[in-house]
Amino acid sequence: MLLLLLAIPTQAQSLDQGLSALQRQDYVTASQVLIPLAERGNAAAQTYVGFLFETGRGVPQNYTEAAMWYRRAAEQGDSRAQYSLGLLYDRGQGVPQDIVEASKWLNLSTAASPPRVRESRARIRDAVTTKMTRGEIAQARLRALEWMPSRGH
Repeated sequence: MLLLLLAIPTQAQSLDQGLSALQRQDYVTASQVLIPLAERGNAAAQTYVGFLFETGRGVPQNYTEAAMWYRRAAEQGDSRAQYSLGLLYDRGQGVPQDIVEASKWLNLSTAASPPRVRESRARIRDAVTTKMTRGEIAQARLRALEWMPSRGH
């Protein structure tokens, strides 16, 4: 138990170090700090690692790898990861293009997002919805309603 308590400040400190490196645009350092945290199941780190792979900053660009990291964080309820994963499904980058799955993740992201970004996420979600049939919209909403967050992966 003591080891778990000691690990929490270290993870927070490491996450802060990774975010600081991102802000300095030192993407190699950011990836070196964030990837081990992501591997240990830290949802915020997983989201940032997904971003690094999606954009090819500090690591080779790899949409499949980005989607994997976004999914791990999205399944834990990280709204930024849900949003990013939804966009990857909409574009078919790193995952098969799937408008229903895109809409599911964008719905979840919008519902869980902080007020300052909710409106912009809702606009993107609604733009994706315009490409869907009524049946697809219903299927996406059902998937979102049935979704349950999981513990760290």
